[in-house]
Amino acid sequence: MSIQTGLTAMSLNLDAVVADQATFRTWYEQTLPRVYQYLLARCGHDVELAEELTQQTFVEAIRRRASFDGRSEVVTWLCAIGRHKLVDHHRRSGRERQRYLRLAAEWTDGGSDAWERNELRSGVEAGLARLPGEQRIVLVLRYLDQLSVREIASTIGRSEKATESLLSRARDAFRSVYGGVN
Repeated sequence: MSIQTGLTAMSLNLDAVVADQATFRTWYEQTLPRVYQYLLARCGHDVELAEELTQQTFVEAIRRRASFDGRSEVVTWLCAIGRHKLVDHHRRSGRERQRYLRLAAEWTDGGSDAWERNELRSGVEAGLARLPGEQRIVLVLRYLDQLSVREIASTIGRSEKATESLLSRARDAFRSVYGGVN
């Protein structure tokens, strides 16, 4: 019996595939290229994103292997998981863009045309990237996620007073670096 035939028969029981290292390696090596190519074509040939999503797909598939019922080929099932991972990625990216635009509007007059908005967003992203981690986090939580100081304090494990102080320093630092970005 060939490896391919053996894997097709065993694909109905992914627990058995995962349990045996040699079988898993063969299964992985046979399915990986098809899943990767599927995702690469759907994410604008962004190699880094396709690799990340492929990894997430296999991790999720192994975690949820009991849900594979054998009604389709295992690669079809893996591609469906990958498609969901890609959709989740786009949702997160869209939310991130909206969050940055809200922050930009909070700090500026919010330029009127698309070019100005793009430049503004790029400046805000660059300014945030130059801040220390804690300052960046509190600004994102406050202005992008629109959390109250109390909620931020609870999230980062500080008192409200310490959080207000950190937020104040973060605002000052952002103003300083944002002015130097443009």
